[in-house]
Amino acid sequence: MMMAKTVRTQRVNATRELILATAERMFAERGVHEVSNRQISEAAGQGNNTAVGYHFGTKTDLVRAIARKHSEQIEERRKELVAAAEGSTDVRDWIVCLVRPATDHMGSLGVPSWLARFNAQLMNDPSLREVVIEESLTSPMMRKILDGLSECLADLPLEVRLERGDMARSVIVQMCAEYERAVAEGTPTARATWHDMATGLIDGLVGLWTAPVTR
Repeated sequence: MMMAKTVRTQRVNATRELILATAERMFAERGVHEVSNRQISEAAGQGNNTAVGYHFGTKTDLVRAIARKHSEQIEERRKELVAAAEGSTDVRDWIVCLVRPATDHMGSLGVPSWLARFNAQLMNDPSLREVVIEESLTSPMMRKILDGLSECLADLPLEVRLERGDMARSVIVQMCAEYERAVAEGTPTARATWHDMATGLIDGLVGLWTAPVTR
């Protein structure tokens, strides 16, 4: 009885992982609203067309589950980088904490990967972007990073800090998506690795955050 239960649990977990991976790819390629739960079930080889709803509930629940599938590893990397940056007054140190946890994780996913393009689809969708923002802001390490960055930029007016935060988020999401697409398609990239790509992105964001303010 116990062995049968274990086998069933393993089967359910494997099915859930397959659905998550399939949905992430399809959402990244086409957009969330262009893909139905039925299409995901079929692409994942599930005979039951209601498999997505059974395992995850609504499409928004599925989107959250995909985001959370990656969040633990990203958060662990954030902890390491935040520990190294603790007490720093250098803007670059905190931007490193902002960028590298995600890019390091994306670089570990192999080729092709879909996470960066999945994130871009969500950020370009008004009904779903709040899911991404909410998920990232519940991260204790992300709050520390944003606080550290704010302390370094205390001379900037609040409205400018908020504006540049929006700019930075868009740049990070779109640049990662474009890099991931180029790598997947085998087209030339300015940087050879995710690590080097992140270095260039960090350089650009330091410039963005520290640019003069027109009064």
